[in-house]
Amino acid sequence: MEKTFYIETFGCQMNAHDSEKVVGTLLNTGYTQVETPEAANYIFYNTCSIRDKAEQKVFNRLQHLKNSGKNKVLAVLGCVAQQEGEKIFDRAPHVNMVVGSASYTKLPQLLVQIEQGDKRVTGLSLDTTETFDTPFTRRDNPHRAYITIIEGCDKNCSYCVVPFTRGPERSRTSESVLEEARRVAGLGYTEIQLLGQNVNSYRDPSAAGWDFSALLDAVGKVPGIRRVRFMTSHPRDFVKSIIDVIDENENLCNHVHLPVQSGSTSVLAGMQRSYSRDEYMRRIEWMKNAKRDISITTDIIVGFPGETERDFEDTLDLLEEVQYESLFAFKYSQRPNTGALKLGDHIPEEEKTRRIMILQERQRAIQLRRNADRVGRVEQVHVEGRHASLNQWIGRTSQNQTLNFSGRDTDTLLGDYVPVRVTRAGPNSLVGDAVV
Repeated sequence: MEKTFYIETFGCQMNAHDSEKVVGTLLNTGYTQVETPEAANYIFYNTCSIRDKAEQKVFNRLQHLKNSGKNKVLAVLGCVAQQEGEKIFDRAPHVNMVVGSASYTKLPQLLVQIEQGDKRVTGLSLDTTETFDTPFTRRDNPHRAYITIIEGCDKNCSYCVVPFTRGPERSRTSESVLEEARRVAGLGYTEIQLLGQNVNSYRDPSAAGWDFSALLDAVGKVPGIRRVRFMTSHPRDFVKSIIDVIDENENLCNHVHLPVQSGSTSVLAGMQRSYSRDEYMRRIEWMKNAKRDISITTDIIVGFPGETERDFEDTLDLLEEVQYESLFAFKYSQRPNTGALKLGDHIPEEEKTRRIMILQERQRAIQLRRNADRVGRVEQVHVEGRHASLNQWIGRTSQNQTLNFSGRDTDTLLGDYVPVRVTRAGPNSLVGDAVV
């Protein structure tokens, strides 16, 4: 069988980076990537199980391939693979491989088993002694390099399946992270994003013993690196020293994604988030009092079991109090192997829809006001693309805002850092002119 493969990724940036590792491993093993599943002999779906909707998309893809995928090898990777295990073979008998993210380094051996005639193979062990690191990574983003610093989660939030699909927290050594940062800088990358389910839970397992603040500061000082981002943070482990190093090192982007999930302390307790609203707001105050203007973004779940109208109003009040730059909002959905299952899911779907629409509209108004305040400012924009029909360049500020701009007619701006004066603002992006 010809070694051509197609991969589709569902879910978060961690999954996207995992796919970069998978692709790098396959290319190094002699496989060739193609652009469509029709052209591939091996089809990989790297899956997300955080939300039921993402999981259903994967099984819809598999159902579509039930007939057209004959004589092809079908593989389910990632969180759904780890969550469902061999039950996937019962649900989709035409699947050949089920591989969790801890087994990506074993992909070449698993594929050999398929080539030797095995109809079904699995890689589902969660190796708790190592991070899911692979020696080969094919980086898809030409401007930003992603580096995983920690895997897994120990928090056991009652709605979340990640501890089951990703295993417990384990960190890479600081030297291995810095070595990768130096390597990507040598390849010409000027921006790095540090990744983990909970990056600020990072604990260096080597003798250096660094915490996340120390690692963040060191990566920001790697020669050639101009911007460092990180995602995602858990409020329980978010300490003031993180803000201190952002203040002291301008290569560290002044943007923090700090998921709150709810503005109600009682709902947070039901979610087992291990902090109260007041404790969360103490971290917000650290950022509000910082020397630099730090943009704050968040995640919110509406319709968690037992969320009352008063609880929901507390969340809306939190939006006004914090003034988030943006947020990701989700309707609660039951996930297997989670503590919240015993609570049931008694809030009707139409009520969840009503609440999320109110939340999004309230946040949209906040974003309009905040972005309007930026008109007239000059922002440093890292150029990531071009919108030819509008004759505009597309980029991001240090605060992770999209800023489209004109005024520089050249083919050589991709990857550059350009000063741009903001002239207009919408709820989701800014528009400006390059400062010549």
